Amino acid sequence: MSADPRIIHPLWLRITHWLNAAAVVLLVTSGWRIYNATGFLGFAIPPGITLGGWLGGALQWHFAAMWLLLANGIVYLLRNLFSGRLRRQFFPLSPRQLLSDMGAALKGKLTHADPRRYNSVQRLAYLFVMLDSIVLVLSGLVLWKSVQFPLLRLLMGGYEGARHVHFYAMAGLCGFIVVHVAMVALVPRTLLAMLRGR
Repeated sequence: MSADPRIIHPLWLRITHWLNAAAVVLLVTSGWRIYNATGFLGFAIPPGITLGGWLGGALQWHFAAMWLLLANGIVYLLRNLFSGRLRRQFFPLSPRQLLSDMGAALKGKLTHADPRRYNSVQRLAYLFVMLDSIVLVLSGLVLWKSVQFPLLRLLMGGYEGARHVHFYAMAGLCGFIVVHVAMVALVPRTLLAMLRGR
């Protein structure tokens, strides 16, 4: 724990949070432009909300942001693991408490009295986004270097399977972002804490 009890989010957490946010925005918007080059699901993303201008440009943005997300994600995970924060903040995750907190959230009565402690809904959401990000990286490796990762390609159901896994994992990440931003709008002091740390 931080020595100053007023500190809610330490500096390393705030930096990795905002770097991840920037990387995800770049990855999603450039990924949508890459998707539009194939449209393998039969629809197109409006070009105005994509990044890169053309396939080659989108790929350059995507690869640059990929390295940022990977490096920053490793720092985030290792710091959480070795500091004990991962265990303290995200576990235990009790099904009973999760159902109780979900019920309270749906009624608009989920408390945020102590921003240092996550409720079960937050724990599940943050654990989901960590695992989802790992799936995105692994499926992205298959799409980027398919020949170099034959076992991973096989586990993903081949190249086409990896493309679907990557797209749906991205959709899951976007769903998390929508809920996350909505929750921040409902409890704006959480944004101030992520900016100032206290």
